[in-house]
Amino acid sequence: MILVTGATGLLGSHLIYDLVQRSDEPVRAIYRDVERIENVKKLFKYYGNDDYLKSFEKIEWVKGDILDIPSLDRAMESVTTVYHCAALVSFAKRDFEKLMKINREGTFNVVNSCLEHGVKTLCYVSSTAAIGGVSNTVTSENTKWKISPRTSGYSISKYSGEKEVWRGVEEGLDCVIVNPSVIFGAGSWQESSMAIFKTAHKGMKFYSPGQNGFVDARDVSEIMIKLVEGGIRNERFLCVGFNMPFQELFGRIAEKFGKKKPSMSTPRFLAEIAWRISVVVSRLTGKKPILTKESVSNAYAFMTYDSSRIKERIGFEFRDSDDTIENAIAGRLD
Repeated sequence: MILVTGATGLLGSHLIYDLVQRSDEPVRAIYRDVERIENVKKLFKYYGNDDYLKSFEKIEWVKGDILDIPSLDRAMESVTTVYHCAALVSFAKRDFEKLMKINREGTFNVVNSCLEHGVKTLCYVSSTAAIGGVSNTVTSENTKWKISPRTSGYSISKYSGEKEVWRGVEEGLDCVIVNPSVIFGAGSWQESSMAIFKTAHKGMKFYSPGQNGFVDARDVSEIMIKLVEGGIRNERFLCVGFNMPFQELFGRIAEKFGKKKPSMSTPRFLAEIAWRISVVVSRLTGKKPILTKESVSNAYAFMTYDSSRIKERIGFEFRDSDDTIENAIAGRLD
């Protein structure tokens, strides 16, 4: 039995689709909100053929939460492999405790439950945020983790989650970690990484002058399965399909929508003012801030990631950027 946490998310939904198509083992998926399962069904329809419902119905859905140990333990019964995709992504300072609760403590619970139930393999979805890295340098798996003024609470929480996984390794659990960059794929444009498509569809005049890494959800899913099925254990791998300046990325997405490319770079001082205003408005309204100090810092950082390790280890070739962008647009499910 295979268990997937975070199965209704962008990556988790792609993963269970691939697992159902490729694996002979039954797939069990944890969910918290039953309404989100409908989007997973839409994804099966988007990628599948007329028989997509037969594939979808192979999934055993189990209501649970990685913070609810009894429900997690019930989900672990008869499980041999766990893909841990569940996580919270936020760059708001007020969410730090929640980030640590879900991303660290939740992973702590998953690792303990795996050990208790004799799970053979855990594949943990971390993030490039847990690798570290500095603007205008090349970041790889060998980059040394350092906390700096621009380190986000999200980064700290995912790094802490990785430490729980390595603890599991020391206690006898076979694990493998993937560190994807910003993930694009078929799904809801309400997902944090997909919000750019919703914004671009409305039209954009400004672009951020930084750069980041991006990857197709289909590629991350395929890599995870290949690592597990290939018996690769106790290593971590960056999963970055392409590094691209935000100006180029926004321009390409705008072209796909038939919109004008953003032509003006947002001055740093205006962005600094904007995030401060956003935080004040957030405190007054109780809503999440649109901009934060960390998100602005990321928008101006020029990050470059080296994915050569995974390419060499399993001979993997990432999809090109146009394929990834076109699939994210065609596969809108909300």
